[in-house]
Amino acid sequence: MNTLVTDTQSSFKWFILATATFVTMLYAMNVTIASIALSDMRGAMGATQDQISWVVTGNIVATAIFTPFAGWLTSRIQIRTILIFSVLGFIISSIFCGLSNSLEEIVISRVAQGVFGAPLPPLSQTLVLAAFPVKQRSLAMAIWGMGTILGPVIAPTIGGYLGELLDWRWIFYTLVPFGFCALFAVIAVVPKKPVVGGVSLDWIGFLALASSVAALQIMFDRGERNSWFESIETIIECGVAILGFYIFIFHSLTSKRPFINLLIFKDRNYTVGLILIFFFGMLNFVPMVIFPPLLQELRGYPQSVIGLILGIRGIGTFLGFFIIAFTGRVDPRIIIFFGFFIQAISGYYMSTFDINMSFSMIAWASLVQGLGVGLTWPPVSVICFATLSNKYHGEATAMFHLIRNIGSSFFISVSVAVVLHMGQVNFEEIGSMVSIWNQGINFNNLTNTLNELNITKLTNELNRQSLMVGYIDAFRLYSWVAFLSIPLIFLIKIQKKD
Repeated sequence: MNTLVTDTQSSFKWFILATATFVTMLYAMNVTIASIALSDMRGAMGATQDQISWVVTGNIVATAIFTPFAGWLTSRIQIRTILIFSVLGFIISSIFCGLSNSLEEIVISRVAQGVFGAPLPPLSQTLVLAAFPVKQRSLAMAIWGMGTILGPVIAPTIGGYLGELLDWRWIFYTLVPFGFCALFAVIAVVPKKPVVGGVSLDWIGFLALASSVAALQIMFDRGERNSWFESIETIIECGVAILGFYIFIFHSLTSKRPFINLLIFKDRNYTVGLILIFFFGMLNFVPMVIFPPLLQELRGYPQSVIGLILGIRGIGTFLGFFIIAFTGRVDPRIIIFFGFFIQAISGYYMSTFDINMSFSMIAWASLVQGLGVGLTWPPVSVICFATLSNKYHGEATAMFHLIRNIGSSFFISVSVAVVLHMGQVNFEEIGSMVSIWNQGINFNNLTNTLNELNITKLTNELNRQSLMVGYIDAFRLYSWVAFLSIPLIFLIKIQKKD
C-alpha cells in the first residue's frame, strides 16, 4: 500500500513527527492505565494483592525484555511493517484485556500488550532522528516527547471517568480507538524503506539480557512481599539477574555481531545520557503510580477526580515543552538542571503533605512535577544522540528506552516498598501508644472511651495515619533522587558551534 505522504515533500518530516508522537503516546497510555482500577479488578477476579500485581508486573517485564529486540528487527524488516504489526497486536491485546474473566487471562493479555508495545517508542524515535537535521532535533524531540508524557495523563483521565461510570473493563477499551488512529497514521505516512542487510540474531546475547532483565524486574516487584533476601525466591532471582548480565557482557565483548553493540557506549554523551534517562525514568512515573492508591484509599477520591489530578500534571508538561521550544540557544545543561531541580522541589513539597491534604495542594504538586518532566525529557533525548553515529541509532534507541523502563519499574517497586514497609513500622509504633497504660490517655481520662471504641475503626484510622507517613517517606526519597542526579549534568560535553 502506498503512503499518502512521500519523503520528497517538504512537509514529510512533520507528518513523520506527528505519527511518531501519536504512536508513542499510544504506548505510553498503556503504562499506568491499569493502576487506577487494580482494586476493582482484584475484587472482580477474587485475587489477592500479590496476585493482582502481576497485571502491572507482567506488562513491565514483557516491555523491558522486547524493547532491545526492536533494534535487530529493523535490520531485517521495514520499520513500517513492524509498526503496523505492533499497533495491530496492541489493539487486539487491549480488547482481550477488557474481555478477560480470570486473573490468568488478563495477565496473559497484559504481557501481550507489553510485547507488541515494546517496539513502538524506539522505532518512533528512530524515525524522528532520521527525518530531522541536527539543528532541528531539539524541537522535534520536544514535540515527540509529548507522546511519552501525555499518554499516562490522557489514559487515566478518560479511563477514570469511563471506569467509574461503566466498568473497569472500559479503561482498556479506551485504548482501542487511539490504536486505530495510530494504525491509520502509520499506513498513511511511514514510507517503505529498503532494509540494509539482515544480520542474524545473537540468541545468546538476547536470551542472557532477557533473563537478566526479567529476573531483575520480578525481584524488584516481589521483593517487599517476600521480605527481600530472607526469601529463597529473591536470592534465586538476584542470582539469575547477575549471571544473565555477566553472560551478556562477556558474550558481547567476544562476539563479532553481538545483540547490542557495546561500541555505542564509547560515545560519552550517549553514556551520560543513559544515566540521566535512568534517573528520569525513576522520577517520571512514580507520582502517577503512588497518587491513585494514596488518594483513593486514604482520602476516598473517586477515579474521575484522580484522573483529573493526573491530567493537571499534563498542563505542567505542556508548559515545559513550550519553554523548550523557545530556548534553542540556551545551553541544554541549564535546562536539564532546572528540570531535575524542579522535580526535586516538587518531591520536597509533596513530603510536607498530611492526611488532610487538599485538592489544590495535590494539583499544585502535580503541575510543578509535570513542568520538571517537560523541561528534562527533550534536552536529555537530544544530548544522548547528538554525537552518536547514525548507524547505531536502531540499537541505541532500543537501549535508551530499555534503561528508562528499568529505571521506572525499579523506582516504582522501591517507592511502593518504602510506603508498605514504613507504613508497617509506623503502625507498630503508633499502635503501641494506644494502650490503657499510656499515661497521656489516663491523664486525659480517656481510658473508658478507649474501651468503648470500635476496634475496627481504630485500626483503620491507625493504618491510614501510618500509611500516610510511608507516603511522605517515599516523596522524600523521590526528592533526594532528583537532587542526586543534578551533578551528572556536568559530565555532558557540549560541542562548540562554528
